[in-house]
Amino acid sequence: MSNPRDSLYDLRMFLTTDYACSYLPGRLARNLVADPAVTDNPLYTQLAALGFRRSGEHVYRPHCRGCMACRSLRVPVARFRPNRAQRRVWMRNQDLQPIMLEAEFQDEHFALFARYIQVRHAGGGMDPASPGNYWSFVASRWCPTWLCEFRADGRLLAVAVVDRLDDGLSAVYTFFDPQEEARGLGTFAILWQITKARQLGLDWVYLGYWVEPCAKMTYKARFNPHEIFVAERWSWMLREG
Repeated sequence: MSNPRDSLYDLRMFLTTDYACSYLPGRLARNLVADPAVTDNPLYTQLAALGFRRSGEHVYRPHCRGCMACRSLRVPVARFRPNRAQRRVWMRNQDLQPIMLEAEFQDEHFALFARYIQVRHAGGGMDPASPGNYWSFVASRWCPTWLCEFRADGRLLAVAVVDRLDDGLSAVYTFFDPQEEARGLGTFAILWQITKARQLGLDWVYLGYWVEPCAKMTYKARFNPHEIFVAERWSWMLREG
């Protein structure tokens, strides 16, 4: 494992080919990807502070032609205050038992993921889900990742995929039982991660990319206050709701 870098100037980056954007219909996207041969968790932490994100073995940042709609968003755990709706979600789910597991493939997790994708993201890049594409998206060989289960009376309702960085937690993905949508399990999983980060003495929860024109992303900006990575720096934001 390499040491944290004093400079990232010598880090090789690769640019993907264009592909159909999954957030904005009719647009093409491409990513800047850190050299996977040298990627490890200290480097991942450094790159997360520059707006990068993990997917499987790769740490990437959007680098699209003529578009900067994808903006990395993170929540400062010490300053975060839930709004009224988030407090209701938190109370509504106090019957759930959280169980933190090291990242290992489980058939029960995959079955829940497949149902979630089929109902919530039909026709998307992960539909139909397969064990291979699920696991290649969730896990990596070098990143400490938790699969946080949320169960009610033993029944699995949700799984949050959470990366442990040196200075925070990264909310990689959450999938849940589509029949339990009224619980607000996606919001609850983020609230739980903010609470866990605070308990661990970490500074941030990284929520990935916020795309303002994309309705599916609006929930991220409701976690206040938060920072958005714009023009190579983090800027404080406080939004209503």
